[in-house]
Amino acid sequence: MISRTVTHSEGGKRLHRYLRNLLPNIPLGQIYKMIDQGQVKVNGKRKKQNYEIISGDELTLYMEEEAYKKAGDGPEKKPKFSGVSTQIDVIYEDAELLVVSKPVGMLTHPDQIEQKDTLITRVHAYLYRKGELDSQLFQPASANRLDRNTSGLVLIGKTAGMLHQLNQWIQKREMEKFYVTIVEGKLTGRSSISGTLVRDESNNKTRVVAPSQVPDTSVKEMEAVTKYEALQVGTGYTLVEVELISGRTHQIRTHFQSIGHSLLGDIKYGGKAVAEVNYQLLHAWKIVMPDGRIFTAPVPELFSQMLRLKGITYSFQ
Repeated sequence: MISRTVTHSEGGKRLHRYLRNLLPNIPLGQIYKMIDQGQVKVNGKRKKQNYEIISGDELTLYMEEEAYKKAGDGPEKKPKFSGVSTQIDVIYEDAELLVVSKPVGMLTHPDQIEQKDTLITRVHAYLYRKGELDSQLFQPASANRLDRNTSGLVLIGKTAGMLHQLNQWIQKREMEKFYVTIVEGKLTGRSSISGTLVRDESNNKTRVVAPSQVPDTSVKEMEAVTKYEALQVGTGYTLVEVELISGRTHQIRTHFQSIGHSLLGDIKYGGKAVAEVNYQLLHAWKIVMPDGRIFTAPVPELFSQMLRLKGITYSFQ
């Protein structure tokens, strides 16, 4: 008989998903069978597969310790973060949610080239050193992702329940996400850009195409809408606030290129480099949550410098 207490960060998961993470070497079908046959109890009682566990629940598994070890990945080990920076720009934090502002040049998640110094590894190290990384079955994760050279707000679910809630809000488009950028040329008023987007993985670029150029089964998945409001016109450039209605890869960059107003510095999508800026000048500056909370992140100093350089004096509130 194996007993285990659900930690704070694990709360909010469905029972079968929790057991799938706890016992990765057991097929999901067998986990369902264990639950149905009463080999798993929560607080001494049988529960259904979709029971949502909460922090403090006591799980009892009726299996031999040796079988438990084989079904898992061995004894749990505390993660180590030697040499990983804990420096992050915290905008908001509570027991379940962490909102940070990502700097330009940093990956949100590790990739094949950079494994150690990314936003999420810094977040993990930060929480570990605070004593809040209490489980290897659940690792805090971001609900939204920004490109390396896009700065601004990233939402981190510190618990499984909060991460699920954030993902639901995003999928149902109940969360409002606003960016600011500087685009080439003059734009005025409010408008929107629509277009079907397709990715070319060979060059990591997105382009706008006619719906007829996309297989019928995937047209709807590639549709994208970008709303924008011109905030102030400067010398050859316009400061624009952008609201993402859909969230496709490189959507903002592709859409503004498609209407002849590439982002300042975005040479990949037709823009011109300005001073040392040879990447998209794009900042995720505001998120409005369905529960009424509003988070904002000040624009980076380099963004402010480009505003001054182009004669734009707009003050963010």
